[in-house]
Amino acid sequence: MFIKALSESEIAPGGMRAVELDGREIVVCEYSGAYYAVARACGHAGARLERGALTGWILTCPLHFAQFDIRSGEALSGPVPKAPAGAHPAPRDPALKTSALRTWPARAVSGWIYVDID
Repeated sequence: MFIKALSESEIAPGGMRAVELDGREIVVCEYSGAYYAVARACGHAGARLERGALTGWILTCPLHFAQFDIRSGEALSGPVPKAPAGAHPAPRDPALKTSALRTWPARAVSGWIYVDID
């Protein structure tokens, strides 16, 4: 069932916005004229993903920099462990578990974005 989430004017091109729909916390993202809806909490430590960065279709978590594909929810890379002071940034550690994000279909109709929260 598609539910009206927000106006298209509330998301800049290449931007994102958090919404709550029927008790679900979702981030609606715009990429290349299409809209995508993903779970708001990071698949690693639950950070609020709308505070991260959206570069094309890659959503980067603001807490530990895990990355996700907004089109599928796939976890592209795990978190970056904290490096000791003065050291070069630590490499990504594949041993740190990061789950994929849940996704929902989203579409724009007459200036509004709808999300199918099933």
